[in-house]
Amino acid sequence: MNGGGTMVTKDQISDYLDLLHVERGLSLATITAYRYDLDQYLSHLRERAPDPELVSEFVASLSERGLAGSTIARKIAAVRGLHRHLIEEGHSDIDPTALLDTPQREHPLPKALRIDQVLALLDSPEVSTRAGIRDSALLEFMYATGARVSETVALDELDLDLEDRSAVLTGKGDKQRLVPLGDPAVAAIRSWLPERSAMRIRGSGTAIFLNLRGSRISRQAVWAIVKAHAARAGIPRRQVSPHVLRHSAATHMVEGGADLRTVQELLGHATIATTQIYTRVSPQHLLEVYAMSHPRS
Repeated sequence: MNGGGTMVTKDQISDYLDLLHVERGLSLATITAYRYDLDQYLSHLRERAPDPELVSEFVASLSERGLAGSTIARKIAAVRGLHRHLIEEGHSDIDPTALLDTPQREHPLPKALRIDQVLALLDSPEVSTRAGIRDSALLEFMYATGARVSETVALDELDLDLEDRSAVLTGKGDKQRLVPLGDPAVAAIRSWLPERSAMRIRGSGTAIFLNLRGSRISRQAVWAIVKAHAARAGIPRRQVSPHVLRHSAATHMVEGGADLRTVQELLGHATIATTQIYTRVSPQHLLEVYAMSHPRS
């Protein structure tokens, strides 16, 4: 890890925005706005290492320009998100925005598909084709594990243990975690592996999921696959992304009675606070738990 106080680069900003688009599903319009905001921030830094004083100066300059409160909040969110990303990726060990006093806004509820929608999505690949076999394994794996798209494309041979029905995922900051695989995911991956062996090319290494040219699949390709099968399943494309599939896996586990610590471990959340948002996803589930557990229900 680099020490605190390192300078922010354009490449780091581009990597952060790419993650927001591909993994979080933010629109191109939002990404364009964030890029403008972070370019302004980079200009303010003038090749200086960011610290709390510089960040506060940047926020003060926004207020002095008479910008709308919503615009200022967006720019602060962009800067704060960038620095958290740099810490998670090991590029920095301090967050100069940590003490920034900004209004707290309500976190939106995660988008989640209904179980019947997920089942339709998982059933949509045509498993008589090589691409369909691959897509079935990919979708089953992502829903079974709640894996991020970056964790999915990075999956290698040594990360899979189909006999023990488990996989090792490498998440943010190169942190690894063991996740279970259900029977449908194991069966789909077993069907894919012979096809994968037949199409691997030199240089593809030990990647599990390949594109149709035989090399490691990209995050953008996974995004396109999820969108395409959403359309085949009759689900509006705008409602589905790899990140939504991850949210759906977590939501369905909570609705099924999983405790938050288990869901936290499965998703690789650094703190339980991030996972707690799933207690707000299903009011009906909360009512059922209340009715069963509260002595005066």
